[in-house]
Amino acid sequence: MKKTLLLIDANSLIHRAYHALPPLTDKSGRPTGALYGLASMLLKIIKERHPEYLAAAFDRPEPTRREKEYAEYKATRPPAEESLVSQLVEARTLFESFGISTFEMPGYEADDLVASLAEKFKNEDGLEIIIFSGDQDLFQMVEDGKILVETPLKGISNSVVYDSAGVKEKFGVPPEKVADYKGLVGDVSDNIPGVQGIGPKTAAQLIAKYGSVENLIKEFNEIGLSEAKIAEKLKGNEEKALLSKRVALLEKNISLDVDLNSLRLGLDKEKLSAYFGKLGFSTLTSRLESVVVN
Repeated sequence: MKKTLLLIDANSLIHRAYHALPPLTDKSGRPTGALYGLASMLLKIIKERHPEYLAAAFDRPEPTRREKEYAEYKATRPPAEESLVSQLVEARTLFESFGISTFEMPGYEADDLVASLAEKFKNEDGLEIIIFSGDQDLFQMVEDGKILVETPLKGISNSVVYDSAGVKEKFGVPPEKVADYKGLVGDVSDNIPGVQGIGPKTAAQLIAKYGSVENLIKEFNEIGLSEAKIAEKLKGNEEKALLSKRVALLEKNISLDVDLNSLRLGLDKEKLSAYFGKLGFSTLTSRLESVVVN
């Protein structure tokens, strides 16, 4: 049987939990709702997936190469509320209490670190990698037999697993072409512009025909497109399409000094139970008793 490496996009899951659950506080009045949701999701996936190895990645506040190249990246998002920021900070202690290794690096987003960890270990014999995230950019990493993406549905109780066929069904393109797709369609949540007037169906058709944004633009510049309406929309927007693809493309070759053995889950139920007690998570303490650690 294959062993499992679970890679967690911490920022994505904490944001989801924060917005899905009502506000909670501990005895001292500190906000804990997002932490409760995150801990609940972790208990569920550890119980169901029995991963031998785990790692979580966090965003950093320093500018990334995306923001340096495109200042409007994520510019439409409102600033994080203080009650969320404090829980993002505390989440590092939560992961440590679970016995889960965490990673963060100035200049890179959590999904870049997750992608790089997946790329680093995807060819390990007998290993399956599951990326746990609500960020659809990580669909780029799906590779059948090696890497799957599990993403929570609305709320935090249920999730769906994506293989290559699932990604193709969702976007109309295979995983390795998701960045090309966003180069044309854009991404409202990240404020990636794409090419105005090119929608999902058309983008999928163009990528199927030309293979990439670069090939599409080369054809447009050197020969011309048979699709007159597409040519009209693309004219003057070639660099915008290329920029959008570059911004959407994950960094997956970040040098990380880590070996698989160091990511083995070190769950100490007594330690985690004490941490839950400190936060007032009595219902999670009872759920912890049924979790079996490999």
